[in-house]
Amino acid sequence: MTHSRSFWVTGASNGLGLALVERLLEQGHRVAASAKESDELNALTAQHGRRFLRLPWQLHADGQAADACQQICHTWCSLDGLILNAGTSDYLDAPLAGSDVFEAIVTSNQVAGEHSLANALPLLLKGESPQVMAVFNRYSALQLYAPTQVSAGWNNMPQWMREQRKTLKGQGIDVTVVSPQSLKTPVTPAQAIPEEWTPQRAAEELLRRWPQREPELVLETLDLSSLWPLPRS
Repeated sequence: MTHSRSFWVTGASNGLGLALVERLLEQGHRVAASAKESDELNALTAQHGRRFLRLPWQLHADGQAADACQQICHTWCSLDGLILNAGTSDYLDAPLAGSDVFEAIVTSNQVAGEHSLANALPLLLKGESPQVMAVFNRYSALQLYAPTQVSAGWNNMPQWMREQRKTLKGQGIDVTVVSPQSLKTPVTPAQAIPEEWTPQRAAEELLRRWPQREPELVLETLDLSSLWPLPRS
């Protein structure tokens, strides 16, 4: 990415999502961020002006993704990249107990991802070499409802993204799925060793790999709360 392009990053309130926004802006790109109110985002608004666009963040709710994309359309008319930070806990209502947290992460991110992709598609079709990157963690990549069955789009969000790949590729849009290695359906024979990824280092690595347009990337981290902090009760 050697010249200015337009990106929409979802789940950008903190952790990896915020780091992706910061790094893209540092690289000179135009960035729209769906994120909660924060001092960090206020500072980015003051520093980057029209290159930084604040958008609705509750993308699992009806109409929010459509409103976000309408704002992008009015401001830039197109999108070159959509980064679904699909491990985000932005959509959680704190506090939740036990296994309810994991199910809420999976289901809310799936709905938000579906809404975001559907509404961003017309903008991506107008973009330059458009690409979608969906980033999952160990929780958001869980398979629900039928964990003993083969992964499918209706019970597993990473698989749902893969199922969109053929149609989107036919429209000139590449899809990169970033997720932990699945023991059931591994995407590479190489063993991925969990690392102590910081948000900044993970963001830099994902954006470094962006131009290669790889269909699958494996991200294993020792500390999920660093990249995807849970809401405080």
